[in-house]
Amino acid sequence: MSPAVLKTGGEMQMDEIDWIARWKQIVEKRESLTSGHADPGYWDRRASSYARSTQHHATPLAKRLEWVTAIEPSDGMRSHIPPRENMTVIASTWEDADVAPADLVICSHVMYGVADPVPFLEKMEKAARERVFVMMRETDLPHPAAEIRRRLLGGLGARLPRFSELFMLLLQVGVAPDVDFIRYPIMTRYTSMEEALADSRALFGQGWDEEGARAIMEELLKRDGTDLVFDGGVALSGVAHWKPRTS
Repeated sequence: MSPAVLKTGGEMQMDEIDWIARWKQIVEKRESLTSGHADPGYWDRRASSYARSTQHHATPLAKRLEWVTAIEPSDGMRSHIPPRENMTVIASTWEDADVAPADLVICSHVMYGVADPVPFLEKMEKAARERVFVMMRETDLPHPAAEIRRRLLGGLGARLPRFSELFMLLLQVGVAPDVDFIRYPIMTRYTSMEEALADSRALFGQGWDEEGARAIMEELLKRDGTDLVFDGGVALSGVAHWKPRTS
């Protein structure tokens, strides 16, 4: 990470790297290969697999909070959010959503495909009365597509933005967030080899080899009851949180 110079009065000046431009470059380079993370259609197709592997964050939050408003652009993902009396689900991206102010505004694993992060973050701050939370992975994408690309092409290809880059970007725009890190296992579940291949094909990008990918996938997936499971290892994610400057 680039060093920062701390001026008197608390102003951070980033002398060497424009982290906003770097972020945009990383996202656009990734999108030139595959639009998976930014495409609601991808999440429509993956929704059933995702639901077998984990749950939407809105559900456990609704069990602990007075009211939750969930923003979800994917029809498929919304279908797996169980209805609750204290939850509103809005079919929209965050950028297009019309939301009322809330005490807490939480963004979990969303910003990987956001090419213009500053307006995204500013909208979160404007909506939050008490605290903004943004969670992103620091480790590489824990997905079979990444391992297939490494074995077929000798590298991981264009990557997603990382938490450390989010942190430096926040410093650049004048936010010095508190930071916490968490580690957790990643297990991706599929009902069939065809579902696993379709999921990986969407995230792989250029150079996909169906026969070679199938052979590698057969090595990667382990049977667990009726599911085929990919063990993505332990992911490291960071959570940046701060009091909104607009409050």
